Amino acid sequence: MAKTILTVDDSASVRQMVAFTLRQGGYDVVEAVDGRDGLLKLGGTKCDMILTDLNMPNMDGISLIREVRNNTANRNLPIVMLTTESQDARKQEGKTAGATGWIVKPFNPDQLLAVVKRVLG
Repeated sequence: MAKTILTVDDSASVRQMVAFTLRQGGYDVVEAVDGRDGLLKLGGTKCDMILTDLNMPNMDGISLIREVRNNTANRNLPIVMLTTESQDARKQEGKTAGATGWIVKPFNPDQLLAVVKRVLG
């Protein structure tokens, strides 16, 4: 059975590109438009991993990670940031919140699939 990945990004074009890449890699994809939408989708779907942007309206990626980590059912769910932010301070903030990894946009599809495969084992 294919693993399911929740991708959270306020950019429709980025969501489409990420979803296309993941589906090509054999994964099922659930898309969310921001952190709040991501939490709603996560509540109704069993996901194996989250790929989230950092800067989004309503709820940003760091807040999403904190909310997911506060829920015991999802405490160990891998969460990778996929963002244009590359500053060490932002990466540290993500890691402190509970991010598993960090990919800087624009991403290379092969690199994205390699990270997903490594994180999911």
